[in-house]
Order: sequence, then C-alpha cells, then structure tokens
Amino acid sequence: MKVFAISDLHLSGLSDKPMDVFGSGWEGHFEKIKRDWSERVREGDIVLIGGDISWGMKFEEGMYDVRSLEELPGEKVFVRGNHDFWWSGITRIRENAPPHCYFLQNDCLRLGDYVIAGSRGWTCPGSADFTDRDVKLYLREAERFKLAFKEVEKVRRDGDTLLVLIHYPPFNIKKEDTLFTELFEANKVQKVIFGHLHGSGYFPLRCEKDGIEYFLTSCDKTKFSLVEIA
Repeated sequence: MKVFAISDLHLSGLSDKPMDVFGSGWEGHFEKIKRDWSERVREGDIVLIGGDISWGMKFEEGMYDVRSLEELPGEKVFVRGNHDFWWSGITRIRENAPPHCYFLQNDCLRLGDYVIAGSRGWTCPGSADFTDRDVKLYLREAERFKLAFKEVEKVRRDGDTLLVLIHYPPFNIKKEDTLFTELFEANKVQKVIFGHLHGSGYFPLRCEKDGIEYFLTSCDKTKFSLVEIA
C-alpha cells in the first residue's frame, strides 16, 4: 500500500470558474492530474486530498466534483479547504459520498496500518497574512485538532503510522513552533500533508521539523502530479 497526496484541485464541474485565469500552466490541469493519478495509483493505495476540492458554492456542486474523482483508483481521503463553501454538514457529506471516499473533520480514519487525522487548520502567527482577527480562529482550529487526536487514541495500535492532513500550512516560512506543531509532536505524528499556497512564492515542498516530515502538495506547486508520501 502506497500513500500519495495532492491538494487544491479547485475543480469547477458545475461552476463557471476555470483555473486557467490564474495562468496558462493551469490549462487542462484536471486532465494532467488524472493522467498522473491513473498511471501511478493502484487499488488499495491511499490518496490524501488537502482541501480546496471544488469552487462550488452549493452542496450539489461540490459533490459533483468529488464524484469526478470516483473513477480514479485508490482510497481517497479529504479535508476541507478555505474555498470549500459547499462543505456543510459532515454527516450529509458522508451519507452522499461515493465509494472509497472519506471525509475528515476534527477526527481520524484508519486504513490498513495508517491512521489519518484531519482538520482544516488556519493561518499561523508569523505568516504574512496573519492579523489580530485570525487569533480566535487559530485557537479554535487548534482545539479541533485536539478533538482529532482524542479519536486517534481510540484506534491507534503499535506499529501504526500516524499521518495528519491539514489545509493550511501548520507553521510560517521560518518554521516557528505553533499550536499545531506542538500537538503534532506531542501525539507522535510522523508525516503532515498540507496545501493552500499557490504561485511562485517560496515555501519548501518538503521539510523536516522536530522529527516530523512536512509536505506541501498544492497541485500547481507539484506540477499537477501526486506526491508519494509513503
């Protein structure tokens, strides 16, 4: 079983928002992703999708884009991104999810010897876009990860690999400690997958902090290819 990751697909099957307005590199981006996915992923593998799945504003629009991934191989695990406005009510989403699609919200999932904990997260202190208005949300999202790790305690077994799926970068460009990284370290997370960042600005695609590997998987950053995590 291999584990792959990608994020920020920004699909728009039922919404009129093509991504090529952000540059020619985005032209046909979903076809590029599907081609790479189909060539590398096998049934039983895991694909982690770190939010910003769909531009859809309504539930039906978002689920249409989720279903566009149904034909692709692998067990697909999602968290919510800041643009996933269609994501309303985790119970409703899970009841309508296609086979082999799993949605995390302040909780976790076991697949084989992997336990995957997930939540959206928020921008962190020291980040360029962090303001006083973000403090409350940052603290709230840290509390949500505490809930996720309580669920991890219930299912984790010796020998499991603990992965975290989060939309926002869990630290700033200087890799300073945050409430998120402290929780990850305290709960002995091995790998963290995130997205959210786009464009030409520098942020390491892969780095290590205090023994944990971190992977930036925004699809334009990875040239619309999946990243093999494990």
